[in-house]
Amino acid sequence: MRSFSVYIVVTLTAAVCCVPAPEVTVKDEGFAESYLKKFFNLTEESGPGVRRGISPITRKLSEMQRFFGLQITGTLDADTLAMMKKPRCGVPDGKIARFSTFGGNLKWEKNSLTYRIVNYTPDMSATEVDNSIEKALQVWAKVTPLRFTRIYSGTADIMISFGRRAHGDYYPFDGPDGTLAHAFAPASGIGGDAHFDDDESFTFRSNSGYVLFMVAAHEFGHSLGLSHSDDPGALMYPVYSYRNPETFTLPRDDINGIQSLYGPNPDINPHEPKPTAPTTPDACDSTMVLDAVTTLRGEMIFFKDSFMWRSYPQSNTPQQTLITNFWPSAPVNIDAAYESRQSDNIFLFKGRKVWAFTGYRAVPGYPKKLNTFGLPRSVRKVDAALYDVESRKTLFFVGNYYYSYDEARRTMDRGFPKRVDETFSGLTSKVTAAFQYRGFTYIYSGPYMFEYNLRTGRLFRVLRNSYYLRCTNF
Repeated sequence: MRSFSVYIVVTLTAAVCCVPAPEVTVKDEGFAESYLKKFFNLTEESGPGVRRGISPITRKLSEMQRFFGLQITGTLDADTLAMMKKPRCGVPDGKIARFSTFGGNLKWEKNSLTYRIVNYTPDMSATEVDNSIEKALQVWAKVTPLRFTRIYSGTADIMISFGRRAHGDYYPFDGPDGTLAHAFAPASGIGGDAHFDDDESFTFRSNSGYVLFMVAAHEFGHSLGLSHSDDPGALMYPVYSYRNPETFTLPRDDINGIQSLYGPNPDINPHEPKPTAPTTPDACDSTMVLDAVTTLRGEMIFFKDSFMWRSYPQSNTPQQTLITNFWPSAPVNIDAAYESRQSDNIFLFKGRKVWAFTGYRAVPGYPKKLNTFGLPRSVRKVDAALYDVESRKTLFFVGNYYYSYDEARRTMDRGFPKRVDETFSGLTSKVTAAFQYRGFTYIYSGPYMFEYNLRTGRLFRVLRNSYYLRCTNF
């Protein structure tokens, strides 16, 4: 019996959240029980506790809901089932923490490690595979004392190979659309090795398959001693996320995890400014200032940094994901967003450019310049935007002023810009986001949200931005 902990990344299709099923079926209940047995160590129990109605399934459902930031009900609700059905990693998730390690002494006791690429996938050129593997290892080397040397024969600390089905380690792959890869915790023998399922489609940069760099970087985290994190922005989160390898920066949670094992990189000058490691925005942060808010076909979408939350009527809790999981070609750290009911497009603004999407698809011909909408060339960025359903006009907020754009005529209305405080009473600070919902207009300024009737200009309430983007830290 092998004692190594195997970590398996399971297929992850370009990660968009699924709308939960309206009803839970008997089949769903069976699926959920199997899920809890596999990932949360659900076991058959009997005795006085069970007879008193303390159900082990209820306990494990609550544990799973806590791990994924869902509302803790202890019942198989639609949100929980939807989370269970997302493509994910095959590793148990019982450890509720940000970064986590294997525990014990499962780390390398040396800083100089060797790696060997045993064979190649036909999906990519050998040069692309070599580049992806080296770049993935350097993700960890940049923030630790670890140094990696490639060897071309013999046994390396980290043996890297591609295989199908049974491939010699007692953990067979399952063909297309199953596990992507697995890696073993640091140890002698097979420990540290990483295997990739050659029935999957690996790519160098394209989102049409699985970017080998991203899969490998995650797996090498396991090879070095990291377990999974419940931070949805972490590289060690249990699901695959597409990110651009050219701009990828290791998130803070992963840095904290790997440095807890090996310490920081001693070659970095402590007096030089360190690159900013991204952190995952928290809906429970009462001081958070959102980048943009919009609707999309009945949903509400909230943007912050590289992330967005999707809130839809069938869900009790907003679902957080990377923007690029939903729209791979979209910008991050956007300035504004709005949904045009006229064109059924959603527009994302960053700097002097605007991107357009229909549902999940990018609209051909974008990104375009801001003056496409008739905005003056002097406008360097849009602070917020909202589409008014009744007038079919879009308001663009720029500093202390706003413009009105006629969606049908595709022209800017005369008489603009106007001062924001002329129309929106009580609003004296910068507009940071805006949207309409159920007949009301919501203007964000910092962490506050102002509720207006756009026709009369009447201000009804001043609310925290958590009014719609609810904290899930129950």
